[in-house]
Amino acid sequence: MLLRNIVQHLETIAPISYHEPYDNSGLITGDKNRVICSALITLDVTEEVVDEAISLGCELIISHHPLIFKGIKRITGSNEVERCLIKAIKNDLAIYAAHTNLDSITGGVNSKICDKIGLVKCRILAPAKNQLIKLVTYVPEDHLETVRSALFSAGAGVIGNYDQCSYSAPGSGTFRGNEGSNPFAGIAGTLHSEPEIRLETILPRHLVSKVVAALMASHPYEEVAYDLIPLENDFPGVGMGMIGELAIPSDEISFLQRIKEVFGCQMIKHTALLGQKISTIAVCGGSGSFLVSKAIAEGAGLFISADFKYHDFFEADKKIVLADIGHYESEQFTKEVLKEIVLKKFPTFALRLSNVKTNPVSYL
Repeated sequence: MLLRNIVQHLETIAPISYHEPYDNSGLITGDKNRVICSALITLDVTEEVVDEAISLGCELIISHHPLIFKGIKRITGSNEVERCLIKAIKNDLAIYAAHTNLDSITGGVNSKICDKIGLVKCRILAPAKNQLIKLVTYVPEDHLETVRSALFSAGAGVIGNYDQCSYSAPGSGTFRGNEGSNPFAGIAGTLHSEPEIRLETILPRHLVSKVVAALMASHPYEEVAYDLIPLENDFPGVGMGMIGELAIPSDEISFLQRIKEVFGCQMIKHTALLGQKISTIAVCGGSGSFLVSKAIAEGAGLFISADFKYHDFFEADKKIVLADIGHYESEQFTKEVLKEIVLKKFPTFALRLSNVKTNPVSYL
């Protein structure tokens, strides 16, 4: 298949618009129009991973962490990032990264952590804001269902566990076409009043182009009046971290021992235990210290993440147990997430999980 087929599917599931401003998710190198037959999935792109992909005959590396985070002014092979780029380009090897956009979705990195722990009733810990748009348009009565169905088919009208959500109210629209017009109703040059329905629905920001195209294709007017209104509402299906429940409450020591086994941790750094049963657990793959206050506010008894600094641990304030299990350890199952996403759409595509352990941290 074409590389663009894989890219489009990944970005349908985890849109680039969901990634954080500092991030660099997407196609790092490679021609989208190239035919590819196989891909290697990894957490990080290192020279050893690039060599592995080349030796296996893969045309694509799909990684969680982007190879390039900062701007590059020259490519001379003076560091690992530059050497990886040189080798990838010489061998026509494409590199794609799905990072904080994959962290942000339900079914992504944090959902996999919840699955591994066995959490139920899971939801996004810190839902995203400024990702929702309200579409308002005006439709002749006889065309309401045609237009509404087209908007729903393009992805509009989803609120939480409900779809095909909209609001409509009758009214009257006026217009006068000039001499170059060909009005759907009325006569050019004459003011016309048409019974119309005000139609409102909601959509995620990344679907604006698709939904507006569906509106234009299904609406009978030459000139379609519509408003796109940014909303500050939480987007419950997208955001950072997750929180869920243990089916059976556990004491803190037993739970942390189980986490150590599941994630293969050589050690877990944690705050003082509070000596109580825990049932509500918050998680965030990678660096999650920015979510401590949110985890406390949502009633979590324990928060699993990584990269806590010394002063971050003080934020627990005897209200929660913070458990730092390591960045790599918390995100290691992301390879499974990427594999499942690709194979669900392309079940016969040749995928391999990298055998390279890319964790740069060692313990004595």
